[in-house]
Amino acid sequence: MHPSDLFDPAILLMLLAVVLGIGWLRAAGRTGRENARRARAARRGEDRAERLLVDLGYSIEERQAVRSWPMLVDGESVQASVRADLLVTRDGEIFVAEVKTGGAARVTLPATRRQLLEYLLAFEVHGVLLVDMEQRCVFAVEFPAVAIEAVRY
Repeated sequence: MHPSDLFDPAILLMLLAVVLGIGWLRAAGRTGRENARRARAARRGEDRAERLLVDLGYSIEERQAVRSWPMLVDGESVQASVRADLLVTRDGEIFVAEVKTGGAARVTLPATRRQLLEYLLAFEVHGVLLVDMEQRCVFAVEFPAVAIEAVRY
């Protein structure tokens, strides 16, 4: 092999592909490990939240509750799927409980607020609960502008 052969475009492209492939594989491995770590932490948080809710007099009815929610898009019916952490009951009333850790437990965050509002609309419940596992508190979140009876299917 002559040194000028190293500058052959085909060889340079192959070397670039190998370097990019190795980088991609390393990044994918980190992402997979990070996702697995997050999933384990979320599961631990949900387990602790269940114990907290039971201590407060709630009964766990369903974990990772999934409901289909109908919508009309340009007059066409479309089904959306919604998954909530927990369905719980207390004193004959049913609630969706959303478990959060860290800063995500703030109801003022748009994503958290939208999630709770979607649960209120998609599940036939009396209310929604935000379970803050950092503070070990359960907050009943109400949306006074939403007339629940008007949105029941």
